[in-house]
Amino acid sequence: MTRQPHDQFAKQYLKELLEPLGEVEISREIPGETLAIDLIFEPSPKPPSNPPALGLLSQLASTPCLLEPYRNCPSNPEIRNCILKLFHVHAELQRQAKREQRTLDEEQLPRLWILTPTVSDRVLEGLVARPDLKKWCAGVYLLGETLKTGIIAINQLPETPETLWLRMLGKGGTQKRAIEQVVELPKEDPQRRNILQLVGIWRINVASKIELDTEERELIMELSPAYLKWREDTIQEGIQQGLEQGIERGQRLMIEALLRTRFGELDEPLLGMIDALLVLSPDEFMPLCLQLSREELLERFGDRQP
Repeated sequence: MTRQPHDQFAKQYLKELLEPLGEVEISREIPGETLAIDLIFEPSPKPPSNPPALGLLSQLASTPCLLEPYRNCPSNPEIRNCILKLFHVHAELQRQAKREQRTLDEEQLPRLWILTPTVSDRVLEGLVARPDLKKWCAGVYLLGETLKTGIIAINQLPETPETLWLRMLGKGGTQKRAIEQVVELPKEDPQRRNILQLVGIWRINVASKIELDTEERELIMELSPAYLKWREDTIQEGIQQGLEQGIERGQRLMIEALLRTRFGELDEPLLGMIDALLVLSPDEFMPLCLQLSREELLERFGDRQP
């Protein structure tokens, strides 16, 4: 199964959760290499007075870190590439400290966290990765301190509220149960709506492929409860203005969410084509919003009149 839809979801998902806690950068390229850091996080020097309850994810993000999420257990070369990215960031920080004639303490260097749905004993033994149950829960494995690297085996995490947000990046039953728990969160929960939206968009991305393999079909089934709940909640939000107008308002909110995920802030040309997209059914406009480029969307829908 292609990693692209999962990569896009995982980066946006972690960014959504961590932005209230500090600075998030995704897909930072490594100069001279065909590599990019999935996500790099720097905690805010002034922590928020009311931070989101992210449990284990907050613990990972309590210090500067790189996060590398995988849909399948990474291979040895992929793990080495992750460590290469970490050392590149360390070298950059050390060069900067030298230019500024200041000391860079070990505690200031970011850690690397590799997030994987599963990990084999063979991989752990090859890395000499060990648990530290005095400081971390089950499923967290640490390499030697000098390497500043840890691996999170998501399927081994205890199924508690503290691990919920990381279990959303799991696979199979682990992810399915996490999605069910997010759907059951109170509607006023600050993370619930945006996370359901991101999961829903991931499902649309996967379902829009022409040919689906068995794993992708199973994934669509696992993501469907979150997708349907997001769609239902969005339409219900619009229905508060009256049934007919409300359904259209709900669909407008869905289109805005899809376009914002693709293009960031919505400018006048993008906003101006929404009425033309509303002529289509949700099953028609959702994949178009995620697959077509900005230029293609504006060419097809930008000149239409409401």
